[in-house]
Amino acid sequence: MDFGTFSGLYTAFLMAIFIGIFAWAYSKKRKKDFTEAANLVFADEPKTSPTKEFEGAQKK
Repeated sequence: MDFGTFSGLYTAFLMAIFIGIFAWAYSKKRKKDFTEAANLVFADEPKTSPTKEFEGAQKK
């Protein structure tokens, strides 16, 4: 086996892995998990409105 054959097989192997990860990430079964993960950033936000916080800071 020469270097060209090895290089081609390695490229095909990496392409198959990439296509597998791509299919896994965009499958319909994963949509709920990824939507939940995307909204985790907003989970710790306070429930008060920004105007009430601003008014409270001015009274001090």
